[in-house]
Amino acid sequence: MRRRETLTKSQNERLPQVRLACPDITRSCDLARAFADLVRHRRGYLLLEWIRQAEQDAPKPMRGFAGFLRQDLDAVTAGLTLPWSSGVVEGHVNH
Repeated sequence: MRRRETLTKSQNERLPQVRLACPDITRSCDLARAFADLVRHRRGYLLLEWIRQAEQDAPKPMRGFAGFLRQDLDAVTAGLTLPWSSGVVEGHVNH
């Protein structure tokens, strides 16, 4: 799931073969990359569309993940949009 530009030459050569061999891997990979982009670039406004796509044609585990996100849509959208984070507090609690 690393960014394509960080893959080794061997990994870049193998990836298309794996994607062709298994449509579920292909769809999961595409959705996971799109979700990572939402997180990295704080594009919470695109979350609902991502959830709809995942619920429509993703493999079952990813559909389940999308369903969990939908259950708390406002909070997840805020987390992917707003600059504030409870990460430091969570780190201390779990330390």
